[in-house]
Amino acid sequence: MDKVSEYRTIIQEILQRHADLKPSYGNLEKQAIFDPVRDHYLVVTVGWHGRKRYRGSTIHVDIKDGKFWIQHDGTEVGVANELEERGVPKEDIVLGFLYPYRFPDSVAV
Repeated sequence: MDKVSEYRTIIQEILQRHADLKPSYGNLEKQAIFDPVRDHYLVVTVGWHGRKRYRGSTIHVDIKDGKFWIQHDGTEVGVANELEERGVPKEDIVLGFLYPYRFPDSVAV
């Protein structure tokens, strides 16, 4: 299995595990959304808590140029930490939510 195919499997397993966690309040549902053709991976939360509507991403990760780009991480444990635990090297994990000066070699501004 090539690296990108392996990375697709890893991120899908991690995100599905997060999506399977039931929120502790409200009538909320977590959904894992995978686009392996364009390499976009999300966990979104939708539903109601009382009279308030919830919708939005909890996790958003892309695979670009053979690296994980964490665009948003609303977890306590940290998706980057979970990727490292699965054997992904740090140089293949980009924190895309940080301002580009934090990783000048990874991004053209």
